[in-house]
Amino acid sequence: MISYNPKEWFTFIFRFHKADTFRKLAPLLLAIAIYSGAIAWLELEYWELTEFSKVKNIPLMHSLLGFAISMLLVFRTNTAYDRWWEGRKLWGSLTNNSRNLAQKIAAIIPETEKEELEFFKKIIPAYAQALHNHLHKEKTRLALFEDEQHGHLLKDLDEEKHIPNQLSLLMYRHIHNLQQRGILKAEHLYYLNNELQSFTDICGACERIKNTPIPYSYSVFIKKFIFFYIMSLPFGYVFSMGYYVIPVVAFIFYVLASLELIAEEIEDPFGGDENDVPTEKIAQNIHKHIWEIL
Repeated sequence: MISYNPKEWFTFIFRFHKADTFRKLAPLLLAIAIYSGAIAWLELEYWELTEFSKVKNIPLMHSLLGFAISMLLVFRTNTAYDRWWEGRKLWGSLTNNSRNLAQKIAAIIPETEKEELEFFKKIIPAYAQALHNHLHKEKTRLALFEDEQHGHLLKDLDEEKHIPNQLSLLMYRHIHNLQQRGILKAEHLYYLNNELQSFTDICGACERIKNTPIPYSYSVFIKKFIFFYIMSLPFGYVFSMGYYVIPVVAFIFYVLASLELIAEEIEDPFGGDENDVPTEKIAQNIHKHIWEIL
C-alpha cells in the first residue's frame, strides 16, 4: 500500500533554493523581473498609455502562440526522456546479461577450474566499469587482475583504444581457448554466444545515444521562441495586471525555461549530471552480483 504524506508536497513546493533549475535560472529570473517592472513603469507612468491603446491587443498573439510553444516543449521533453529511458534499459540489459553469463559459466565450467572461474569473476564486472568510463570519457585502469595468473592477458590492451571492445574480444578469445583445451564443448560456444554478443550490442547502442545529440538548430529555436515570447508578455498584460505583471512574467519564464533545462539535462543520460543514469552505481552492483555467483 502506498503511503501518502501531504507534508512532503509542501516540502518540495517551497524548496526552491535546492532546485537545480531555480539556482541556474535565478540571475535570469531577476533580470526578467527588472525588465517587466521597467516595461510596466514606462507604459503606466511615463508613456501613460490607456486601455484604448492597441498595445493592449498583444495578448492575442500569446494566445495563438501558446499552443505552439506548449507542443514544442512537450515534444522536446518526451524526446529527451525517451533517450534517458533507453539508456537506463540498456544498462538494465547489461546487468541481466552479465548475471546470465556468470550463471552459465558457473554451470558449465567445473568447480575444479578455479583459475578460469576467477578470470570470468573479474572480467565480467570489469566490462561494465570500462563501459562506464568509456561513456564518461574517463581512463580505464587496466590493472583488473591482482594475480599473476591472468595478468598477462591484459598486456596487449591499449589505453588509447576502445577498452570495452578489447575486453569483449578478450572474453571471446578465452572462451575459444577453453574449447580448444577441451574444458568447453563446441555446443557451449553457441550456448554462451548471446550473452557475449550482447556486450557489444549494448555498448554500440549507448554510443549511439551519446554521440547523436538533439539537433542544435532545434534546441536553439526553442530557446529563441521562449525568449521572445517572454519578452513580449509584459507589454499587453500591464493594462489588466498592473505591476503584478512582474511576478507573473517571472513565473511563466521559470516554468518554460525549466522544462527546456530539464530536457537538456536528461537528453544525454551518460553526461554525469545528478539526474543521469547512475552507470557507476549499476557497475558496482554488477560487480557485487557476479562475485556472489562465481
